[in-house]
Amino acid sequence: MNSWYSSLTKPPLTPPPSYFPIAWSILYFLMTIAFFVILSKPDSTDKHIAITLFLFQLILNFTWSYVFFEMKSITLGLIDVVFLLIFLTLTIIYFFKISKLAGFLLIPYLLQVIFALYLNSGILILN
Repeated sequence: MNSWYSSLTKPPLTPPPSYFPIAWSILYFLMTIAFFVILSKPDSTDKHIAITLFLFQLILNFTWSYVFFEMKSITLGLIDVVFLLIFLTLTIIYFFKISKLAGFLLIPYLLQVIFALYLNSGILILN
C-alpha cells in the first residue's frame, strides 16, 4: 500500500492490506469463470447486453484503483464505486437470465463491491 493510503483514517472493519490481493484474486477467478460460462452460451440479445455490461463494470473496477490511489481522489473513487455497483447489479441480472451459475458466481464480487462502498464512504467521511 502506498503511504498516502496508510495515512488515511479508516472505518471500522477495514481489513489488513494482505486481505485485498487474496480476496481480489479469488473474485477475479470467479468473474473469469462466470464470463466464460456466458461466452459459451448461444448468441442472443441478452448475451450481447450481458457481455457489454460485464466489460463496462470491469472498466469501472479497474478505474477505481487509478482514481483512488493514483489521483488520490476519495470522492471520485466513491462516485466510481457507486456506478460500479449499479453496473455490476445489471450485469448479474443479465447473467442470471442466461445462466444461474454465472449469476451466482458474481455474488461474492457484489458483496465485495458493497463492502468497498462502505470502506470508500467511511474513508471519505473520516478524512
